[in-house]
Amino acid sequence: MNQQLEVSNQEEVIGIDIGGTTINIGCFQKDGTCTESMTVATPKPAIPKAVVNAIAPVVRKLQNHHNLLGIGVGMPGPTDDNNRIAKIAINLPGWDHNVPLADWLEAETNLVTTVENDANCAAVGEFWLGVGRNFNNFILLTLGTGVGGAIFIDGKLFSGAYGAAGELGLITLYPEGYACNSGNRGSLEQYCSITAIIRETGKEPAILGKLAEDGDRNAIAFWEKYGTILGTGLASLMYVLTPEAIIIGGGISASSKYFLPATLAEISRRVTPTSRLGLQLLTAQLGNRAGMLGATKLAWDLLGKNDVKDNQ
Repeated sequence: MNQQLEVSNQEEVIGIDIGGTTINIGCFQKDGTCTESMTVATPKPAIPKAVVNAIAPVVRKLQNHHNLLGIGVGMPGPTDDNNRIAKIAINLPGWDHNVPLADWLEAETNLVTTVENDANCAAVGEFWLGVGRNFNNFILLTLGTGVGGAIFIDGKLFSGAYGAAGELGLITLYPEGYACNSGNRGSLEQYCSITAIIRETGKEPAILGKLAEDGDRNAIAFWEKYGTILGTGLASLMYVLTPEAIIIGGGISASSKYFLPATLAEISRRVTPTSRLGLQLLTAQLGNRAGMLGATKLAWDLLGKNDVKDNQ
């Protein structure tokens, strides 16, 4: 006989991180405690409706035994300033024009939903419970399939007038470099992403990290070159934002000890001391949960605002 699971009385929200390979989904309490999480494969092709159809059944299953109040979603691209619409995701097919992601998920789950750029979510997560807690002004880069970015100014996420600021991976590094899905050429993403590393070396970053750990000279030389390129891109951002810290996340950050020294050296060479005063170059603490945690925090924040409105 099938036994029905009892629904918990503990209020929770769902945090979702949509990636090009996997979708991470977790239930989180108000203090960030994760009570259950799972990973599903990102549909191929990852068109919007297919992604929603992959997420919705998981959420409905979790609703059977969790007291869920809302959903926060991190997605690889900018959103509108109301955090309802996925404006574009250049590395996912079909996400090229204002996908009403929050509306669709609410229709499928009856849970209030907020949507934010995935790197912004990672930055919110690190500011809430990770290494970003020590800073009010920092930038975060996620080095993965693409290169995402986020900006914190005076303790608040900066997303610009229309919600699309902080696409740091799309800044120009080499004007006549490799073509980018954004329409740019020679963007930072084209030289610092997993795709770029495989294109240059034929190897996954994890393999290059293991080779460097084993003392392979070619792998060590590659990471030093990689760090220098990353530092070149970050130098421009230093002059604009003069952050207290730069936080490096994403899968490539697992090899950060092999490239961050070269990154810091390049920043020091290119940036005047007044624009890098006390700069700390750090690896993100929360790993692959940063995006889910940040999305969770934004969902709790939205619920708090709704509570205020409901009580007025």
